[in-house]
Amino acid sequence: MLLPPELLRRCIFLTGPTACGKTAVSLELAERIGAEIVVMDSMTLYRGMDIGTAKATAEEQARVPHHLIDILEPHEEYTVAEYLKAAQQCCEDILARERRPLFVGGTGLYLRSLLRGVFEGPPANWELRRKLEAEAEAEGVETIHAKLRELDPPTAERLHPNDTRRVIRALEVMDATGRPLSEQQQQGPLPEGERPQHVYWLSPPRDWLSDRIDRRVDQMIEGGLVDEVRTLLKAPHGLSRTARQALGYKEIITHLEEGLTLEDAIATLKTRTRQFAKRQFTWFRNLEECHELPIQADAPASEIVATLIAQIS
Repeated sequence: MLLPPELLRRCIFLTGPTACGKTAVSLELAERIGAEIVVMDSMTLYRGMDIGTAKATAEEQARVPHHLIDILEPHEEYTVAEYLKAAQQCCEDILARERRPLFVGGTGLYLRSLLRGVFEGPPANWELRRKLEAEAEAEGVETIHAKLRELDPPTAERLHPNDTRRVIRALEVMDATGRPLSEQQQQGPLPEGERPQHVYWLSPPRDWLSDRIDRRVDQMIEGGLVDEVRTLLKAPHGLSRTARQALGYKEIITHLEEGLTLEDAIATLKTRTRQFAKRQFTWFRNLEECHELPIQADAPASEIVATLIAQIS
């Protein structure tokens, strides 16, 4: 599935590593250019997952309309293809109001899928799915993850063993097509004349970002992250496998369910978030559609927005 290139060329994309200040920049940019924000984050889709995702507050959402935020219950799953279909509808609606779609977020898979499309794959093989689900239940999720590791190492590396649904889907694709999912998802960029022109990623100093990540984690804990996770776990349907693996939630769940001390959970979360930010730098640099926008430590949002507007105009 690929969004119409003529639609994408009317959109602006703003991304960057976690905690780099995207929210403040996006709000001011949207107000200056008459845009509405389409959220490009796989975890802010979920209602109730607010603190750990650094979701835009009610006040921030009141300043600028936000789309594709709080659209799922925490126990639900959501595919990239579903996201793309919803994103296309949002863009069309925004343009019909004579506003401009501004995609904002740090989920690299969503960004690449928007820019290059996504492989939807063969239809479901329910018999095979039931067989693999039974095997995972009887012998443990590591069993089917090990099968995937033999057949498609890159996908196995990307998927956590507990992400059973996606592990099974990858095995299903391999069974149906004879080719690993990782090969079939390697869509290249659109031709130069068709690709979006305004795709920017904020590139801050690494040391500054590391300190900012540590402060943000501390603020999340002080703001009630542990209670937020505890409430989500007590919900009638709990959390989906995807939501349980979310950065910030996984570590607190380990604290609440497996006895990891809160101090160790916080330290682990800070380390993993810094590692995640490092991977984001690599991801954005490897997408040739992305234009790097170096930013100074503690640069005001207005200064960054002025630079963006100069490039967009």
